[in-house]
Amino acid sequence: MKKHIIAIVAGLLTLGASAQVKPGIEVLRDNGFKELQGKRVGLLTNPTGVDNQLNSTVDILANAPGVKLTGLYAPEHGVRGDVHAGDKVDNMTDPATGVPVYSVYGKTRKPTPEMLKDVDVLIYDIQDNGCRSFTFISSMGLAMEACAELGKEFMVLDRPNPVGGNKIEGNLTEDDCISFVSQFPIPYLYGLTPGELAKYLNEEGLLTDGKKVNLTVVPMEGYDRNMDFHATGMPWVLPSPHMPVPESAIYYPVSGILGELYCMSIGVGYTEPFKLFCAEWIDAEELSRRLNAREIPGIRFRPIHIKPFYSTSKGENIQGVEVYVMDKDVAPLSLTQFYVMEELAQMYPDHKIFDIADKSRFDMFDKVCGSKQIRERFGKNYRVADIEEYWNKDAEAFRAKSAKYHLYK
Repeated sequence: MKKHIIAIVAGLLTLGASAQVKPGIEVLRDNGFKELQGKRVGLLTNPTGVDNQLNSTVDILANAPGVKLTGLYAPEHGVRGDVHAGDKVDNMTDPATGVPVYSVYGKTRKPTPEMLKDVDVLIYDIQDNGCRSFTFISSMGLAMEACAELGKEFMVLDRPNPVGGNKIEGNLTEDDCISFVSQFPIPYLYGLTPGELAKYLNEEGLLTDGKKVNLTVVPMEGYDRNMDFHATGMPWVLPSPHMPVPESAIYYPVSGILGELYCMSIGVGYTEPFKLFCAEWIDAEELSRRLNAREIPGIRFRPIHIKPFYSTSKGENIQGVEVYVMDKDVAPLSLTQFYVMEELAQMYPDHKIFDIADKSRFDMFDKVCGSKQIRERFGKNYRVADIEEYWNKDAEAFRAKSAKYHLYK
């Protein structure tokens, strides 16, 4: 028993020791928190805000010399990760530190003047998934706006983009689709770290009325934009329940748009979130064969039969395909779901996605796409060729414009 305990302790001590990359919180700490000395500090974070030893940024700042932590700000899932996806987060007191917690995923999504009255600088430290529709970057942007309006400082403790720093896909969000799942006019996959994105939003005048916040980004050390998350050596803390491993961020854009329609299983509710396309009316082997015959770059499929434990098709025997991203750099990640929908429309004309889906879900589908044009153009003939140019029309211009805000090679 004693040897077992020693082994566990040794494992904890070596956790993160092989990390090639220091997240922003470690860089800040190693510099003695000099940017925060004598300041009242607010922190917008969740369980992903940790150092490489899994110490919470909340606890690090609460015990930092010369730093006064006066408020915590809770995005989706809460500061400590105790709220289910989509559920409202309430104001409370953090039991570990006694610091008040203000919800920015409840009655308000943007910190109010009252919430920030005891704050000089608001810090953001969250591991994102690199996709526009994940709500944490929306929380970051709205918090930047609040600080800009109130003359407060804003600081980002930077973290990797797990999809990579070069992957850009999707049109810019259009005005009639701006929402909390597409808060700013950026591509669906935007190829920036949180710190780089914050600089882009700030300097490109994308905050309310073009106001700029007094922004500081604490960059990572040892990171380059060609790294996948495993190469960083950093521990992965799931940013939401259906993001259990770093690869989840790569598969999220593969099926997440279609998943908004709830008309087939994308693996949420089973053990392979975002990796599946399954329904009771699909022939798994035939769909797999036909999709592989398309030779979609960097993508392969295999037939699979499942019984979801919850969510879409709970308890039903259904079948379809499991997606394998063989090379994410060449794979059209976000268009893959449209290739699947195209093939299914040809195989099953009576089960075209927009015909069998609840039409009340179209609004969310459009918001996640960032444009009504994608559904309207694709829905006419169910052909990827009808949307491909539109979907990709802004990618290279954004790549060129955002490059000036790169912090890493």
